[in-house]
Amino acid sequence: RRLIRCKDYMARRAADAGILAMECYFPQRYVPQTALEEADGCAGKYTVGLGQTALAFFDDREDIASVLLTACARLLERYGVPASAIGRLEVGTETLLDKSKSVKTTLMAQLFGAEHSDVEGVSSTNACYGGTAALLNSVAWVESSAWDGRYALVVCGDIAVYAPGPARPTGGGGAVAMLVGPDAPLVMAGPRATHAFEVYDFYKPRGDTEYATVDGKLSQDAYLASVDTCWSRLKAKLGAPAAAEQLGLNGSPADLRAFDYVCMHSPYNKLVQKGFARLLYGDFADDATAPRFAGDAQRWAGVPPAKTVGDREAEKCFVGLAKPDFEAKCAPSDTASRQVGNCYTAALYMNLLSLVSAKASSLIGARLLLFSYGSGAVATAFTLIGREPSGGSALALPPASPFTLERIATTAQLAERLTARTCSDLPTLTRVRARRHRNAARTHAQDRPTPEPCGGRRRVRWHNNGPAREAELAMPVTPCRVIEICHVSGARAARGAVRPGGVRAVRRRRRSGAGDLLPRCGRRAPPPHLLEEVSRRFATPGAPSHSLGLLLGGGSAQTMLSGDG
Repeated sequence: RRLIRCKDYMARRAADAGILAMECYFPQRYVPQTALEEADGCAGKYTVGLGQTALAFFDDREDIASVLLTACARLLERYGVPASAIGRLEVGTETLLDKSKSVKTTLMAQLFGAEHSDVEGVSSTNACYGGTAALLNSVAWVESSAWDGRYALVVCGDIAVYAPGPARPTGGGGAVAMLVGPDAPLVMAGPRATHAFEVYDFYKPRGDTEYATVDGKLSQDAYLASVDTCWSRLKAKLGAPAAAEQLGLNGSPADLRAFDYVCMHSPYNKLVQKGFARLLYGDFADDATAPRFAGDAQRWAGVPPAKTVGDREAEKCFVGLAKPDFEAKCAPSDTASRQVGNCYTAALYMNLLSLVSAKASSLIGARLLLFSYGSGAVATAFTLIGREPSGGSALALPPASPFTLERIATTAQLAERLTARTCSDLPTLTRVRARRHRNAARTHAQDRPTPEPCGGRRRVRWHNNGPAREAELAMPVTPCRVIEICHVSGARAARGAVRPGGVRAVRRRRRSGAGDLLPRCGRRAPPPHLLEEVSRRFATPGAPSHSLGLLLGGGSAQTMLSGDG
């Protein structure tokens, strides 16, 4: 039945591909920004200066896998979509658990099971742009000849944390899951414009902390310059007759007035206001003589947008000029972001969900302009159109209820869920962030030798198939144990069971087969948790002492743990 259905879909190809359903997950605890202002002695700086209301935070019991998993599970359960109906799973996140392994497989193990492994897609990482990359990939798959009739599931989210200081109020976290398919209530239509360039405005070079390295001024300028470039390029493409006809412009000018609503990536709300003002400045640069630009704005007539990025006077002028349009077109989308904070890859789509929750079926026929930005940097401007679906996609695969804008708003219950959260105090936030920071440092430290907290240096006897010599080495071992490091030939050390990771375990005095014992720790001193594991597995009350040899990483370095276990 699936084969027949897939062939039928492939023959028809997808029409009106876009977002069918949306669901979100965000922290259940928050701290009011006024509490942060009081603690930092800067009344109004975060509520007025940043435009934020609250800072939501995850505790140390949640990582990015659990956050994304919750968003996906909510969507599949509340819309009644079975795992067998998903043919592509795309993840967008910059909160990495591993530098190589995709988070996608972790989600599949919990949601799909071994019987549903025919699922395309991986994780996309480029700062806050990963969610948009995942969405564009999924829509392209549905529109392609490779589409097999199943849905695509996109999930994006992050945990945004900063060290105590000026950046801390711009943190937050959350995830958004989106079901992608044909006959969608939010259709991706028309051309899109991208701007990619090299800049170190926000990056994470260290593995022992969740904190990013940020140049705030540079990042803000890069964001605003990207708005200018993407908006200029998108308007140029919309000038083509085919693109204008696809969006139904019908001879209307391709400027900000052509769009009913605007959703923008939101590190903090004041930057969204500035970004929206740059859209208006782009229209001003194209036609400075328009009546709506009469007055003070004429001071910048003929000045290209690139020359005014960072110009405080121009910024103040155009933010004020754009305020009526901002309140009508953009403010309805900022409900969640102002109360949750920065969600990185999910920030834009949390705003989109806020807009759908606020306007629901009134978005039918509306043109939505979306702007996505990821540091480093990549940015894209694209268009969604709200429509009333025929129900074709929902009838082909369960559930029978059609996917509609009203259904998204009703299912999300965004306002009710934001109200139901728990208000916490600043000491609680500080303790949680300290635990998360310690956990990140501890996880990273397991893979490298560090001095023991007591500060003692251990005497080590070193053998190299010859006379022994002693050396003082800083090694993370307990004082009661003696470490002997022997450099032996691969042939002599190769006795014993071999595990896939390349670790050979040998009982040097009692060769009864040690088996698959310990994780690989590399050519260095074993950390304390390995010594504890050896003690647990080999120390038998009343048994004679023995030595354990671990051949580490391919042939020559062998660590001997001698003594009573």
